Amino acid sequence: MRLFIAEKPSLARALAEALPKPLKKKDGYIEATNGDIVTWCIGHLLEQASPEFYDEKYKKWLIQDLPIIPTQWQLKPKSQTKKQLTVIKKLIKQANIIINAGDVDREGQILVDEVINYCGATKSKITNAQRCLISDMNEAAVKKAVNNLKPNKDYIPLAVSALARARADWLYGLNMTRLCTLQGQKSGYQGVLSIGRVQTPILGLIVNRDIEIKNFVSKSFYEVIANLETEQGIKYQGKWKPSAACEPYMDNENRVVSKPLAMNVIERINGQSGKVVKVIEDKKKQQAPLLFSLSALQILAAKAFGMSAKKTLDVCQQLYEKHKLITYPRSDCQYLPTEHLNDVQSVIKAISTVSSKSSNIIKDADLSIKSRVWNDSKVGAHHAIIPTARNKATGSLSTDEQNIYELVARQYIAQFYPAFEFLDKQIHTEISAGLFISKQKDIVINGWKDLFPTSVKNKEASEFSSINLPNVKVGELVQCLKGDLIEKNTTPPKYFTDATLLGALTGISRFVTDATIKKALRETDGLGTEATRAGIIELLFNREYLTKKGKEIHATEVGIKLITALPKQISQPDMTAMWESQLESISTKSMSYQSFISGVQENLELLISEVKNISFTGLPTTTNKKVFRRKSKKWKK
Repeated sequence: MRLFIAEKPSLARALAEALPKPLKKKDGYIEATNGDIVTWCIGHLLEQASPEFYDEKYKKWLIQDLPIIPTQWQLKPKSQTKKQLTVIKKLIKQANIIINAGDVDREGQILVDEVINYCGATKSKITNAQRCLISDMNEAAVKKAVNNLKPNKDYIPLAVSALARARADWLYGLNMTRLCTLQGQKSGYQGVLSIGRVQTPILGLIVNRDIEIKNFVSKSFYEVIANLETEQGIKYQGKWKPSAACEPYMDNENRVVSKPLAMNVIERINGQSGKVVKVIEDKKKQQAPLLFSLSALQILAAKAFGMSAKKTLDVCQQLYEKHKLITYPRSDCQYLPTEHLNDVQSVIKAISTVSSKSSNIIKDADLSIKSRVWNDSKVGAHHAIIPTARNKATGSLSTDEQNIYELVARQYIAQFYPAFEFLDKQIHTEISAGLFISKQKDIVINGWKDLFPTSVKNKEASEFSSINLPNVKVGELVQCLKGDLIEKNTTPPKYFTDATLLGALTGISRFVTDATIKKALRETDGLGTEATRAGIIELLFNREYLTKKGKEIHATEVGIKLITALPKQISQPDMTAMWESQLESISTKSMSYQSFISGVQENLELLISEVKNISFTGLPTTTNKKVFRRKSKKWKK
């Protein structure tokens, strides 16, 4: 008997439908006519044991007991799902072959693997276990996955990475939360001061942005515009490009902050002749945007519909699990394997049936176009989120579901539209040893941009076709009629919104201050994972560390006081970003579990000694929020 263990009941039902029928539904599992059995977890059936499980003395929160570091890690069954765990344990004993059918990520891998190990599977069964990778819950796709099983042992590094993440979160979150809470009590604060390796740096980003805006002082900067005329009497303008000699009079964004310098340039060019020193005319192309990862979809949904990250994820899960209209949504990939080219016709046909709005743009699509998204080397455990070949929803779609489906469909259809082409023209004019640059952009072919809202086109209107430059040649003489001084003022950074916060979290390297860590990170390295970011942001709101004012996200007084009291290592993203990078290295076998966890423990001991010497002054002395009660045993990252 083959035993499939799915991550959740919805996946188990889809899996069972792909097996030989008739099916027999039993208590906690489904049996196919060929003897295969499908059972399911309900998320994590096991959780890390709480401190008092290791020693009763840890029931009481005491600074002298920290850090709490288990010598032999233990898992324990979740009370609400014990019954299902018992069912799985019995089935594992009966099975000849065990198949891990967890979601296609490190969390899905460990979630099932830890159950297999906990339930006493023999060494032989563990060695011979197989992996079923399902990213599309349509029956044809599930059958394909069932017929293409992999050895589960190939995914051990993914499980080890997930195990390292879970234990590091427990060590860091539990110990630092206990310590900060006890330190807060010394200052009269009665609630829990929750700390996590992801949640606290996210809060830190927002607090630091709020402080930066509050302390911002606007400064003037200056631009010089030369009003030019050709020998044929055609007028155009050029913007001064300061030379290297001007750097002492410029800010860190290369803006001239000295008015006398700008005025001097004007005096030097007024009424003077100049010469064209360079003419550039390039035809450029922009390919269709990449397909959606979860973060990319969440960012666009926030901009288009004002959806929070969690709301977008919830809608995606409905489209995936209930309606089976999109592929696995918790993906960090924006590419597709080349084998998906075989499915183009069926996916496009399904889109035209499900969405009348999308069907209107399909008629101009050229399905012979192969865009850059089909790239096997860019696809890892997941591929991009795309529509499935299913042409009918299970039940009617809500407005939110329809909106998200149409975003996903449009991004897919865009791959079959021509590139956006434009002409980029520049004239470089030299006047009195100063360089002035004139720019013009003209649209040649709109291509895939026809699919996108007019608001996008309006944003680009100033860049395209608003300027008509003369046809000049290098060496041609022109006259500077006069120079104009443009005075502008620096503006403060904007408060984070759902979209900009997610954008910050998916490219965290630009917020990292440590040069060594920054160098080790890729531009795409982020805080948290695609699957966890939405929940952690929501958690910060629930704990009243964050609040919303319209679309803007602001830190509360408690959030600000917490971050400003903590050592920078805790509140900045450097350490956490490095952890994420190291966890990825564990999954690719380029770093060991032991070296990672040893580093976490050493760093934890240093942080505890530092935080013991700080106080959390200025926090409110009462709280009525249940979420802050110390009875909570959930240690969120």
